[in-house]
Amino acid sequence: MRVKALGRYIVADPAVCHGAPTFRGTRILVADVLEQIASGMAWEAIIEEWRGALTKEALAEAVRLAREALVIHAPELALEMVGS
Repeated sequence: MRVKALGRYIVADPAVCHGAPTFRGTRILVADVLEQIASGMAWEAIIEEWRGALTKEALAEAVRLAREALVIHAPELALEMVGS
């Protein structure tokens, strides 16, 4: 399997972090950055923490893709919860 572009800044590469989504050219997990955003950390602080390896555009793409995934999969998740 080869690298799958999930967006301009986010990829899934089976050779990097077991194929989990990362920011292109890094080993920074998108899930880790989304957790930082969810905790209320300022985007500038996130960029600084990752030593400038990320941009505001990359963070915005991560949020946008997470939103799209939620919109697409929310009906399935709701049905699973009702069936539990």
